This record gives sequence, C-alpha cells and structure tokens, in this order.
Amino acid sequence: MNSIKSVPARVLSRRGGHSLEAEREQFDKSQAISISKAINTQEAPVKEKHARRIILGTHHEKGAFTFWSYAIGLPLPSSAILSWKFCHVLHKVLRDGHPNVLQDCQRYRSNIRETGDLWGHLHDRYGQLVNIYTRLLLTKISFHVKHPEFPPGLEVSDEVLEKTAGTDVNNIFQLTVELFDYLDCELKLSESVFRQLNTSMAVSQMSAVQCRLAPLIQVIQDCSHLYHYAVKLMFKLHSCLPADTLQGHRDRFHEQFRSLKNFFKKASDMLYFKRLIQIPRLPESPPNFLRASALAEHVKPVVVIPEEAPEDEEPENLIEISTTSTTEPQITSDLFEQTFGPPNGVWDDRDAQIESLKKEVDTLRAEMEKIKLEAQRYITQLKAQVNSLEGEVEEQRKQKQKALVDNEQLRDELERLQRVKQDSDRSQRLCAEAEKKANATEIRYTKLKEKHSELINTHAELLRKNADTAKQLTVTQQSQEEVARVKEQLAFQVEQVKREAEMKLEDQSVQMEQLRQELDARREELEQAQRSLSHAKQAGVELSAQVDALHAEKEVLRRSVSEKECELLSTRGLVEEKELQLSQEADKATREIRELQGRLLEKSNQEQSLQQKLLEEQFGVLQQTVREAQGILRDAMAKLDDPLHLRCTSSPDYLLSRAQAALESTDALEKGHAQYVASMADAAGLVGALALFAHLTADTIVNGSATSHLAPTDHADRLTETCRDCGQRSLEYLDELKDRQRLGHAELGDVRRALRGVLQLAQELRPKSLDIKQEELGDMVEKEMASTSEAIEDAVRRIEEMMSQARNESSGVKLEVNERILNSCTDLMKAIRLLVTTSTNLQKEIVESGRGAATTQEFYAKNSRWTEGLISASKAVGWGATQLVESADRVVLHTGKYEELIVCSHEIAASTAQLVAASKVKAEKSSRNLAKLQECSRNVNEMAANVVASTKSGQEQIEEKDTMDFSGMSLIKLKKEEMETQVKVLELEKRLEGERVRLGELRKQHYVLAGGCEDAPEDGEAKPAPAPRRGILKKPPIAQKPGLAEP
Repeated sequence: MNSIKSVPARVLSRRGGHSLEAEREQFDKSQAISISKAINTQEAPVKEKHARRIILGTHHEKGAFTFWSYAIGLPLPSSAILSWKFCHVLHKVLRDGHPNVLQDCQRYRSNIRETGDLWGHLHDRYGQLVNIYTRLLLTKISFHVKHPEFPPGLEVSDEVLEKTAGTDVNNIFQLTVELFDYLDCELKLSESVFRQLNTSMAVSQMSAVQCRLAPLIQVIQDCSHLYHYAVKLMFKLHSCLPADTLQGHRDRFHEQFRSLKNFFKKASDMLYFKRLIQIPRLPESPPNFLRASALAEHVKPVVVIPEEAPEDEEPENLIEISTTSTTEPQITSDLFEQTFGPPNGVWDDRDAQIESLKKEVDTLRAEMEKIKLEAQRYITQLKAQVNSLEGEVEEQRKQKQKALVDNEQLRDELERLQRVKQDSDRSQRLCAEAEKKANATEIRYTKLKEKHSELINTHAELLRKNADTAKQLTVTQQSQEEVARVKEQLAFQVEQVKREAEMKLEDQSVQMEQLRQELDARREELEQAQRSLSHAKQAGVELSAQVDALHAEKEVLRRSVSEKECELLSTRGLVEEKELQLSQEADKATREIRELQGRLLEKSNQEQSLQQKLLEEQFGVLQQTVREAQGILRDAMAKLDDPLHLRCTSSPDYLLSRAQAALESTDALEKGHAQYVASMADAAGLVGALALFAHLTADTIVNGSATSHLAPTDHADRLTETCRDCGQRSLEYLDELKDRQRLGHAELGDVRRALRGVLQLAQELRPKSLDIKQEELGDMVEKEMASTSEAIEDAVRRIEEMMSQARNESSGVKLEVNERILNSCTDLMKAIRLLVTTSTNLQKEIVESGRGAATTQEFYAKNSRWTEGLISASKAVGWGATQLVESADRVVLHTGKYEELIVCSHEIAASTAQLVAASKVKAEKSSRNLAKLQECSRNVNEMAANVVASTKSGQEQIEEKDTMDFSGMSLIKLKKEEMETQVKVLELEKRLEGERVRLGELRKQHYVLAGGCEDAPEDGEAKPAPAPRRGILKKPPIAQKPGLAEP
C-alpha cells in the first residue's frame, strides 16, 4: 500500500513551506477584504459578519498586528464617516478581540489621538462624533492598561472587584473617580449621537441613522457594567468615609444616573435596538447610599444579545483552515514532474491519495469552522444565561440582606414625624396661597368685568376664522403629526386674532364715541339752522340742500348706531356667560378654601397629638434612664456591705479624682435639667447628663469603699457613711425626677454636699510626702544623687583595697577565686557609676525641658510624687552598692557566705531598674540620654549576672564534696542511714518552708513600713529627713503606687 511517508522529504518540504505561505497570504487577504468592507465611506452601519471576521482574526494571530497594519493605511483624514466606522470597529475589537489587542492598541494611541484632534477642529457633524469617540477609546485603553484585572469587555465578578478595590480608602476613592470618568465618556458619546438625531428628526430604520446608532450597542454593554461597579464602590466608600465627604461623589453619580436612565429609555424605544440588544431597565430613583441596607435592593443590570440569524453566504475559513488556491495542485504537480518526472508517463497512486486526503482535510476544516461558529453562538447563549443567573444571585442577596432594613425603622419613624411636621407647615403655606389665589381671582374677575366692552367685535371675527379653520382642517388631514402642527398654528392664530380683535374693539369704541360727539354737534347745528331758516328766507335753497344732506347723514349714523347696539347686545351675552363662568370658578375656589381649612385643622390636631406623643415618649425615655441610674447607684451602695468587696483597695488620689469628676458632672446635670424643664420635647441633654452622673457617682462610692479598707478605723467609718449618704441623696434626687409634680423643683444641693464630704475625706487620707517640705525636695534630690555617687566611688576604692589585701594573704585557687569575684564586683561598680552619671544628666535635661519659667526647686515641688520616687530609687542604688562591698569583704575574709553576694547582685539589678523607671517617666522618647540610660541599665544587669556567675563558680571550686562510698555498710546500717537522711530532708524542708514564710512576712512588713512613711502624722510641721552618712546607707522604703490591688 502506498503511503504519504514514502514521498521524498525534499518534495514534502517544498510543499509544506508553500502551503504555510499561501495560508498566510489567504489570511491577510481575507482580513484586508473584511476591513475594507467594514470600514468604508458608505453611510451605513458596519455589518456584523465583517466585524466578526476581524475579531476572529485577532484570536487567530493572538493580537491585532494585521488589523493595525491595514488600519494605518486607511485615509482617515479624508472622510469623517470612514473615521467613525474605524472607531466603531476598533471598539468591537477591543471588547471581543484577543487580550493582546489591548497592548497593540496602546502602541497606536498617538494615531487615535491625531485622528480625533483633526476632526475636532472641523465643523462636521460626523467629525464632532469622531472626536468624542476617540476620547472614549483613549480613556478605555488607559483604564484597562492601568487596571489589568478589568478585561476590555468589563465582565468581572464581584469578588474580583472587591480584590481590585482592596481595603485602602484612597485606592477605592481613586478607582471610583476613574469609573466615573469612564462612564462620563460613554454617556457623552450617546448624548451627542441622540442630539444630532433629534435635530434631524431621523427615523431609526434609515441606514444613515443606523450608521450613527450602531456603536451605541457597545456603549450600552459598557455602561451596564460601569454602573454596577460604581454602585458597589459607592456603597463601600460610604461604609468607610463620612457622608459629608462624599457629597460631590453622590451629586456626580445622581447626574450620571439620570443621563444613563434617559439614554436607556430612548434606546429601548427605537426599533433598531429592539432586534439587536435587550436593554435593562434602571430603577426609578438612584440608590440611597446613606442607608447601608439599600445595597440589598440593588439589582445588577444585565444586557442580553439575542441569538443572531445565520448568514446567507458560507463562512470563510479564517482560523488555521485556509486552503491553497486552485492553482496549487497544478504547481505542485509541475514541481514534482520537474524533479522526478512521471513514472512511465502515468500518475502515481500516491498523488491521487494525497489529493483525496486534501479534499477530506478541506471538508473537515469547513466542518470545524461551522462547529466553531456554532460554539460561538452557544457561548453567547451561555453568557446570557450567566447574566440571568447573576441577576438571580443578586435577588437572593437582596433577600438575604433584607434583615438590615429592620435596623433603620426607628430612624425612619423619626424622619416620618419630621415629615408630618413639615407637611403641617406646608399645609399652612398652601392655605395662605389659596387665600392669595382667591384674592387674585376676584381682582381678575373685576378686571374682566371692566373689559367686557372690549370684546364686542371679537365674536363675529372669531366665527369667520373658525369656519375658515374648519375648512382647512378637512383638507389637511393627511397625517397625525401635521394635524398637531396645524392645531398649534391655529391656536397661535386664534391668539393673534383675539389680540387683533381686542385692539379693533378698542379702536371701534373710540370711533363710536367720536360719532356720538359728532351727532350731538350736528344736532346742535341743525337746531341753529332751523332757527336761522325763519330769519333768512333768502338763503332757503342753500339751507334746504344742507338740511337734506344732514338728513341723509343722520340716517347713515342711525343705521350705524343700530348696528353697534346689536353688536353690543351680543357682546353683553358673552360677558354674562363669562360672569357666570367666573362666579362658578369663585364658588369652586371657595369650596377649595374650605377643604384646605378643614385639612389644616385636621393637620393641626394631628400635630398636637404627635406633639403630645413626643412629650410622652421623651418622659418615658427619661424615666427609663432614671431607673437605670437608680439601679447603678443601688448596685454601688450594695458594695459597701458586700464582704467580697473587702479585698478590693484603692488610693485616696484616685478617689479624689473620681469624686471631683462626679462633682463636676452635677453642673451638666443641672444644666440639662433646666433645659428639660424649659422644653420638655427634648430630653437628650438631661438623659446624657443623668447617665454620666450615675456612673461617676457609683464609681465614687465603689472607690470610696475600696479606699476605706486601707484607711484608719475612724476615717474608714466616716468615709463609708459619707459614701452611703451620697448614694442616698442621689437616689432621692432621682425619685424627684420620676414624679411629674416634683420634677421642676428637684435640687442637687444635698448631693453636692455629700460629694464635697467625700472630697474632704479623700484629701485627709492623702499621704504627706515623706515628711519633707516641698521647697526642700530639689536640694534633697541633688544631695541623694551626690551621696549615691560618693558611695559608689567609696565602694570601688574598698574593692581595690580588698584586691591588694587578698593578693598578699592568699594564693593558689583561693587567690584566683577572690580575684575573679572582686574583678566582677569592680566591673559592676563601674557600670553603676556610669548609670548614676547618665541618670543625673537625664534628670537635668528633664528639669530644663519641663520647668519653663519656674526654678528647679519649684519644678521638683510641682512634681513631688515623681521626685520622691527618684529619691527612693537613688537611695536603693547606693544602699545596694554598699551591701555588695561588705558582702564581698566578708567572702574574701571567709567570714561571709557566697549567697550574700548573689542576693546583693539581684538587689542592685532591681534598684537600677527602679531608678531607670523613675527617670523614664518624664523623659522624652527621642532623648539621647534616655537611650544611653537604658543601655547602661542593660550593662548593669550583665555585670550583676557576671558577679553571680563568678560567685557560683568560685563556690564550686572552694567547697569540697565528700565522696559517697557505701560499699562497706551492711543492709541494716544502710537502712538506718537512709532513715536518718530522710529525717534530715524533712527537717530541712520544714525549715525551708519556715524561712519562706518569714521572707513573705518580712516583705509585707517592708511594704507596711513604706506606706507608714508616706502616712506621716498630721500634727506638727513636716521635718526634713536627715542626710545619710557616706558609706553607711540603709535601704530606703519603696514608694507605694496608687491603684486598686488585692493583698
């Protein structure tokens, strides 16, 4: 059997290369044909099949290189329609083309901008649209390049939107502004297109109109997604920022919402869009971003593209299915013949097989293209289903979040009451306006009554005009729009005729008055002529002629007067009809006024009931607050007799601050009470002041009870009774607030007196500052710091003396151990000396930065508690250094214990930590001396650890350990030794437990003595503590910190 594989490789290579080149040429040719058919100068919309082929071409080559290679050569500056269609096709390619199209378009931004700028400077209708469209395309490219998470088709899930926005408010704010700019460009294009269509009175079925309307399909698709994303981000912004900050965003969104709603409404009314796209409907009003639950009411607008009808012509092979031209088999066969020649003048079966396989391949490629087109249709249908399912998901989310609406009911109720009040005010204004309208109607009626004489000649003129108009209407009933225009013209003409009739009526009335005056004058002349006739018979002929003329003129005037009287009668009938109509209108206005007055009365009654209800609600809120305050105070008073509360303690300073705060809260309570008595419709001030007063008073009572647990018996009893009296007075005041009769006469005098009593007792219980006058504190600090430095210097000297003495009196292991211990003690003393020096420098810096214009002594006196802590810490450091030197001396002389050195090292570390803490309280965080002091403290801890380590290692070297050899003992003796050892272990454990108890009692007594030093006797003046002797320093008492603690 012949096979294709048996064909020579040279022939196959020639055929394969030729096929790829032909396929590429065929693809370029088909793309050029599609682009030329889609982008031309005909004023007709772009056909969908040509645009689809261009889009499939971008997917075939994974980019828009071929499209731009042909698009650059288009003569865009020569035709505005050509540029408009180019923008349309580019928009479709960006939306539906391959993702790499965006990057290719980014490289040709300058070409797009130049085209838009060129047509923007020309006064052409399509040119203006091209200018706006290019701005939209540039905005679209910039947005999607900056935010690659959004594809050009703008179809992303809510999760991707949330991830893109992130949690940074600035990013959400910037992304919202960019979406608004994007949507503005889309809406501006739609408004420009519709503005041109309105001016030309176009019909959407005309090809010229469809040429303008076709790009709006992509605009509708973009706007639906941009609107949904803008709503989501606006709700997210309102959850992070206050509403006043986002007022500009809300105004801009509302303007865009109105424009987008108008755009969708106009587009949905056009027949052109009804068969191409299903436009969503927006809600009647924009979302209320001030209410978080309104997000559940938002429904994502979904745009659906109906399934397209099949094309008449067969689809061309675009995606990798291009076939060679009809001449290819001939060329191939010629090449084959030239190379090998026909075998015996007859074609080989392999050629026929190759041809049949080619035909099968072509058939399969055509079927594959059809399958791909069908798949595209299925994808479109599935997208529509996905959009509908997303709509259902949004509806489910709406149902899920409806629970949030309940949280807004109280606020809505308050707003409803405010609206009712506003409606009552509005009804009053309407009543006043109705009265003004009634007065205006009466004035109008009088004016019409005065001008009824001016309408005499109007009736006949209008009848003739009406007859002419009826004839014209019967002739011009061709279309409904022309009839409407004719009616408007006739109405305008009727108005003109009315105005002309009024003017003629005024002229005729003037002429009639002149005729009457002339008639009277002629009558007088006639009488004079008759009288003169009897006297002048010689002029009879002339007079008779004049009389005949006058008689003739008189008859004419009589006839004209009779005609005028007839017209006057008809006009009077019209005036009577007008008077009847005006009277009916006046009766109607009177009835409306009565109805409005009734409504106003009903509104006033309703307002009174609402006002009464509001007063009751405010009083109810006050009563509830009073009950809660009484519960808080009763709970605090119960702590006075609660045995479990005996373990709680507090300091007089803290009690003093709580009592002072409670006393200050009575001022706010009194102010709120006065405001409520003046206006019982607003109890907010009194409620807030009551809550604050109850909590502070209860806190004062509880802390007073806790302070009494550490106070002397007399002071404790007085403080407890004063706190109980304070609570009782407060409850009595609250009882008065619960009664409407006594509410206005409630007074806080007794409560204030009780709180002042608590303040006085707390002031008496405060410590008296270590029996040192405040003006001597500054000198005391400097003395203690100097004394500490001298003690450390003395300790260093003594250690050096001990070092020389140990070298003279000892040798060997003992000398090595003593030198190591004394060296570590020397290093520790040097570290302590550096710490004290640094602490002194930091103290000077604190005083210089904090005293201001005051002296150093005044600064120390102002901060007496801190100064006392600093003195105590300095004494502790000096005492620890002295004890360490004495212990080291005893260890070197073999009269002391190594454990004494270890305990002294721990004590020095604790004392230096106390000194650092006392210095750190008022130091600035950025102070260099503070950082240096902390470094010195760490160095002291390391040196103390070195002393402990050298002591333990020396102890291990010096002490001899007995070897435990029990090999020579019998069983009974071993048992006896075991029992004796157990007895010793029990004795040592009992002794250890006793020593631990003793240590605890010693520490308790130490704290008691430290507190006793603070509680100095009140009688007599405080005496300054004597300066300690150098070299013999006692451990100072540790100052007790105020606060709650359990013993």
